[in-house]
Amino acid sequence: MTPLGSAIPPQARARVRDAVARRATGRSLEGPFYTDREFFDVDIEAVFARQWLFVAVDAELPEPGDCTTVEIGPYSVIVLRDDDTLRAFHNVCRHRGARILDPGGGSTGNLVCGYHKWTYGTDGTLLHAPSQPADFDPGCFGLRTVHVRSVGGLVFVCLAEEPPADFAEVAARIEPYLRPHQLRRAKVAARTDLVEDGNWKLVMENNRECYHCDGHPELLRTFFPTYGYTEDNVPAQLRPAHERYLRADAEMRETYERLDLPYALIEELHIRPTGFRIQRDALDLAGESFTPDGAAACCRLLGDLATPRLGHLALHMQPNSWFHVLGDHAITFGVLPLAPDKTLLRTTWLVHQDATEGVDYDPDTLLRVWTATNEQDARLVARAQQGVSSPAYEPGPYAPTEYQVEAFCAWYIARLREELQR
Repeated sequence: MTPLGSAIPPQARARVRDAVARRATGRSLEGPFYTDREFFDVDIEAVFARQWLFVAVDAELPEPGDCTTVEIGPYSVIVLRDDDTLRAFHNVCRHRGARILDPGGGSTGNLVCGYHKWTYGTDGTLLHAPSQPADFDPGCFGLRTVHVRSVGGLVFVCLAEEPPADFAEVAARIEPYLRPHQLRRAKVAARTDLVEDGNWKLVMENNRECYHCDGHPELLRTFFPTYGYTEDNVPAQLRPAHERYLRADAEMRETYERLDLPYALIEELHIRPTGFRIQRDALDLAGESFTPDGAAACCRLLGDLATPRLGHLALHMQPNSWFHVLGDHAITFGVLPLAPDKTLLRTTWLVHQDATEGVDYDPDTLLRVWTATNEQDARLVARAQQGVSSPAYEPGPYAPTEYQVEAFCAWYIARLREELQR
């Protein structure tokens, strides 16, 4: 295979190197990081071709032969279940390189290339190659593998030959938080794809702060607007909400301890290759779910949970995902770059495997809050993309509540430095 990073021209690497060297801590990135094709190509090789990426959930691949394809920049990856094992392969036929599967999901017995009918088993071995000479060795032409791992029902892939070594440690730390919800036994209630008119980093940065949350009226019915604030810097207008949060938080901690649910904050967003943040936290009103009154959207709880009043488990994984896992359902968010100014946001809602639509949950109620929030965020990201594209744009300072945006940018710049040193 062509070594990662080899397609980046020397001039582009020099431009990126200079911009990385100029990056000022505590300020947004310079415009070209968000707008230029050269920077986008470096992002693909330095970040998306090197790091563990969230791409699917186990519930999308419940049976042997179930498969899905994922587009990661110029790479296309097949993720499938082979018996009880997850496997991932480059979606490239070993004959003359044709794509084997079209975008989307489905189920397959064998993987058959539609061009010349080369046929592969679900373990990637070449089973049939028509009209080859007698000395042809099919064992030399299996599909090229991609690293894949399920973490508590969340599926990650890594394109690098040597993935970040700390992923196993991170997985071991977050799985106890996810395990009670039994996401591997859940089912997909809905999935939406939203193409946002902005760079992938703007999509991620937007998610990492609540400075803009007054633009999310549906979400703020239950999500406390004091996210990111500390006791010392909560403004006067948010003090009532903060007092409600403190009361709800105290109640939730008692519940978590009584049910032996891990809840403590772990925040290592920029000090390791696999940056992450996880915390179980309170919600407002009924405290059960993201609904107008905070009551559960699904009457069948995930796993064997004893109560719907569990607030939400929030997980953030660099570079491309965040998750909200509740007592009654879970929502996953995956970000994939399409172009310097186009990003795919894929949102998936999971419910108990035996939950019945129209009986145990109403799809509109289940999807309403985050559908509205995603659309609102997409408009904000588009405005940000327009602004950073202006010659008048200069990097601005982050507020204290935007510390997670700074952590994301620090993590990102560290990955670029690593790439430029190779």
